[in-house]
Amino acid sequence: DVIDRLDTVDMMINMGPQHPSTHGVFRMVLTVDGERIVRAEPVIGYLHRGVEKLCENVTYRQIVPLFDRMDYLADYNNELGLALALEKLMGIQPPRRAEFLRAILCELTRITSHMMFYGSFGADAGVTTPFIYAFRERENIQQVLESVSGVRMMPNFIRVGGLKDDVPADFAQRLSVLLPRLRQGIDECDDLLTRNEVLLARTKGVARISAAEAIAYGMSGPNLRACGVPEDVRRTEPYSVYPELDFEVPVGQNGDAWDRYYMRIKEMRQSVRIVEQCLGKLPEGPVMAEMPRSLRPPAGEVYSRTENPRGDFGVYLVSQGGDKPYRLKVRAPSFCNLMALQRLLLGCYVADCVRILGSIDIVLGEVDR
Repeated sequence: DVIDRLDTVDMMINMGPQHPSTHGVFRMVLTVDGERIVRAEPVIGYLHRGVEKLCENVTYRQIVPLFDRMDYLADYNNELGLALALEKLMGIQPPRRAEFLRAILCELTRITSHMMFYGSFGADAGVTTPFIYAFRERENIQQVLESVSGVRMMPNFIRVGGLKDDVPADFAQRLSVLLPRLRQGIDECDDLLTRNEVLLARTKGVARISAAEAIAYGMSGPNLRACGVPEDVRRTEPYSVYPELDFEVPVGQNGDAWDRYYMRIKEMRQSVRIVEQCLGKLPEGPVMAEMPRSLRPPAGEVYSRTENPRGDFGVYLVSQGGDKPYRLKVRAPSFCNLMALQRLLLGCYVADCVRILGSIDIVLGEVDR
């Protein structure tokens, strides 16, 4: 009887912006009733750097390093998105060898990005061993990528018309050693965490979202495919050599936190398949088309889409015929996926909010730009 007469009030709590599990400088203002979240307000902008406006004040070739620094876990993928937009506007066709090498580099980067997700999602769930497994595989890939560009991050390697340089002479041999190890490593990561009963209890049925809602919020990538929508730009609006490759688009059923996690495991296996096929089809030849000394696309506008590890990455570019873009706008999948966070958090426990945010897999450099 005494409990029935007690009055309760909602409590507002801050999570972030300085928090090890917000995956960057990100803040959530949560209103809780007991342990349940009844309201959630995402607060972004702490990392704002004005990348799009910076791009409008440098030459086209100088834009590539800026794209590296948005989603720094998907640098090759972002570089490709910019290159495809300019090639579309200028009518440039890169050499075949460059196209296959681009696909290899982007798919290896997709695996390293998903491995980072895997490790951090394990940490969000309270276990640290997945980080050790994930970084073991990431290191093997990073050594190959470092042999190509000379750096481990921000490669500045994909150019309009092709690639900066050809790959090392032992590149194919390195990949032939890496891929079997990588396939085994993905299986070990899957076996370690996926069926863990604690993870299942804390993610199955948690933060579910329907396909219709996910589409309405603008979600894409693994987060949308977890709802059962087979949307993948590599298939629905194919680019580069992807139409020539055989791979599946994994989809989930429930659109919950576990499905969003497991999409990344499945996608890593498909990326290994893609790299194997590209390696088998890799032709000899140049890696750069004949290009003018100064890039001056004709006046006009262009929109190009690619599938980066977090989803549909779009580049809108307006040219007035000069050596700098008049307008450049990025459709960042991390930013668009984050729009659904408030909807996902409502009704969930405070203890689950870290895991729910982690399941979306945002990179704040791409959100704030």
